[in-house]
Amino acid sequence: MTAPTEKQISALVDLRHALHRRPEVSGEEAETANRIAEELTALGADRIWRGLGGHGVAAEFKGAEDGPTVLLRCELDGLPIHEVSDIAYRSETDGKGHLCGHDGHMVSMLGVAMSLATRPARGRVVLLFQPAEETGAGAKAVIDDPRWSEIRPEFAFAYHNVPGRPLGEIGLRAGPGNCASRGMQILLEGKSSHAAAPDDGTSPGEAMAALMLGLPKLGTGKIGDNSFALSTLTHAKLGEPTFGIAPGMGELRVTLRCMTDDRMEALVSAAKALIAEHTNELAVGVFWHDIFFTVTNDTEATGVARRVAARQGLSQHEMDTPMRWSEDFGRFGTDGAKAAMLYIGAGVTHPQLHNPDYDFPDALIPVVTGLFSGIVEDILGIAPT
Repeated sequence: MTAPTEKQISALVDLRHALHRRPEVSGEEAETANRIAEELTALGADRIWRGLGGHGVAAEFKGAEDGPTVLLRCELDGLPIHEVSDIAYRSETDGKGHLCGHDGHMVSMLGVAMSLATRPARGRVVLLFQPAEETGAGAKAVIDDPRWSEIRPEFAFAYHNVPGRPLGEIGLRAGPGNCASRGMQILLEGKSSHAAAPDDGTSPGEAMAALMLGLPKLGTGKIGDNSFALSTLTHAKLGEPTFGIAPGMGELRVTLRCMTDDRMEALVSAAKALIAEHTNELAVGVFWHDIFFTVTNDTEATGVARRVAARQGLSQHEMDTPMRWSEDFGRFGTDGAKAAMLYIGAGVTHPQLHNPDYDFPDALIPVVTGLFSGIVEDILGIAPT
């Protein structure tokens, strides 16, 4: 496979800046998806799927002979965060920004598409530009799309940039790589009353106080242990901001986080039991949001990435513990692919993901393009020219 030229890399940088200016949040990525589809068409993809699981786009590059399918996945969506930056290409949409680097992830994969002008010897490569990763809904929606059966891969790879690690360093971890997480919304309904007669109502206040103290204590262990669990209170509301009404309504929001899906099921059960213990006199509703499974990196797929990184002389970091943050790429592994998420350094002093001043480092584009093109070549070979 032929690496993109300096001129092509420069064009990818310009495209990233254009995407950065016009971020679209989860479920709203129509303009971004159309731009990506246009680029893939111009790069000669053999087939393009649009509207996968919402606004997802996938492109097929076929090898000369039959063989396995290698999926390379990136994300389309930005975040509902106001960007604070002096860069010339900062977000033009107030309250929305590419502050996780998905703009850079997209153009990296378009760089691989440029390399695929030289097709693999066998099998096929599918580049997936997935919607709604930030909410945990996108991968599931893509897999649930009836057309997924036309794409389903034997291997799947993705990456995320990681501020705090040296620029271009390749982080690798077989086994759990990103934690499972889910948002728990607890609605408590009692009966309001006059503040002068609180005994005539039923306040959720006492139950909320007990849950605000008890739910965080469900956390156990340290990251890297199978027992690891974290229960983080993120929001609380009791009644209305008045002085004359004893409250009748309350709401709590909690994020549950574990290293494995089995541990998550146990944590969910413990949280439900604690809620039931303290809410006998209340009507209770528990609702789940932003559900992410564990990303479990396949040993063989991780080994391919390790071998290619070594061949290319890239610095490697064998990770002792998973990332605490979640990634919905894990669903492709549970769907049957040999899947591996790679963790590529964005710079030791680089602003953190989701910070208002974060910006993807353009220097990563040729590194990632070369690494993922090498992964394709390692598994599928190169067609003779």
